[in-house]
Amino acid sequence: MIRFGLCCIFHEEPIKFRHATAKGISKLDRAGQLDKLSEIALHNANSLLNALRFADEHDIGAFRIMSQMLPLFTHPDVGYDLDDLPEADEVKQVYGSVKQFAAAKDIRLSFHPDQFVVLASPTEKVVINSIKELCYQCMLSELVGAENVNLHMGGVYGDKPSAIKRFSKVFNTLPDYVKSRLTLENDDYSYNVADLYPVCLELGIPLVYDVYHHRCNPDGLSVEEATRKSTETWDACGREPHFHISSPRNGWDSSKPQPHSDYIDVNDFPECWLKLDRKITVDLEAKFKELAIERLRNDLQTVKH
Repeated sequence: MIRFGLCCIFHEEPIKFRHATAKGISKLDRAGQLDKLSEIALHNANSLLNALRFADEHDIGAFRIMSQMLPLFTHPDVGYDLDDLPEADEVKQVYGSVKQFAAAKDIRLSFHPDQFVVLASPTEKVVINSIKELCYQCMLSELVGAENVNLHMGGVYGDKPSAIKRFSKVFNTLPDYVKSRLTLENDDYSYNVADLYPVCLELGIPLVYDVYHHRCNPDGLSVEEATRKSTETWDACGREPHFHISSPRNGWDSSKPQPHSDYIDVNDFPECWLKLDRKITVDLEAKFKELAIERLRNDLQTVKH
């Protein structure tokens, strides 16, 4: 009943995604820029399809897609539209294959924008750029069949209730194709499940429950209670609950437990998740990626027996 999710890249499997820097691309004329970006975009599209084939072969039921599938797409100086790329048709064709494959194999796809995407920011330029990035990632989500674009609320800015109000105000201005895909995740410093639960209910946003963040940033809720509240927000949207898990590299007794470990300690996996009588998605945020999924699956089988 649990589909395990792999996040963005591999540890050992030779499937690679390429990036580009604005500094490097800026050295080329516009035609050269678009040729280079098109080459990378097509490479990344094919890598994504290969990643899903690997996931299917290894019983991995979800895959988080890296944000820079189309590198520098929203950059103010070297950004572009998909149709500007010389190989746009080929890229779209591969995206179509990704969408078909994911649907046929029931592999759940998602995005997780970088931390600079903050709808609750008091700075207008940050909000404008955040919306632009979300529109890009949701556009790409439609092309490849991704369900969720997962966000953190961001900073508190000295006044958490005001920040939440700003988020809600901006959220209500977003296009429907963006609003329908956004999810909110509790973080390890500022916003916990208790903070986000009422916002998610009010706005109809599913809450991605990160149990590791909850342990770093507790709110008085038990893991069982937080799981139940998160699940309620997914049920309200008629969708499968989506959770995250990590283990601390330096142990829970460390003064800084935030860095992720290479693997997931089976003792960190909530027992209540094993008892849920429904299908759930659990993304593993571990340094050793596909190896961590294999080990956790084996460890859980040992615990069950």
